[in-house]
Amino acid sequence: QVQLAESGGGLVQAGGSLRLSCAASGTYFRLNAMGWYRQAPGKQRELVAVITGSGNTNYADSAKGRFTIARDNAKNTVYLQMNSLKPEDTAVYQCAARATVRAGANFQDYDYWGQGTQVTVSS
Repeated sequence: QVQLAESGGGLVQAGGSLRLSCAASGTYFRLNAMGWYRQAPGKQRELVAVITGSGNTNYADSAKGRFTIARDNAKNTVYLQMNSLKPEDTAVYQCAARATVRAGANFQDYDYWGQGTQVTVSS
């Protein structure tokens, strides 16, 4: 019921910046928390940053001070501004969203994932 389309990945030199975008579409009652995860080769997927429906944010220690998550509720879009990028930030970045959808006569929360976008930081 919810599709997430990411954009903005690419190749950047260390110290550079990138902005990732993730637009949600489909049929749902409400978008709740939205966030970004990443997975580097040979490593487990990890949370990078999350933003609630009311705008509260939380960051991984590795992202604090360098990354900023924001959302535009009118556009159903979440952004991740990444500054001062390091080679260790290289990973596939995946958008995630928890949405409340109608399930018969009730409403239920489900988690949805985007396809992922590659971010490569060269040294």
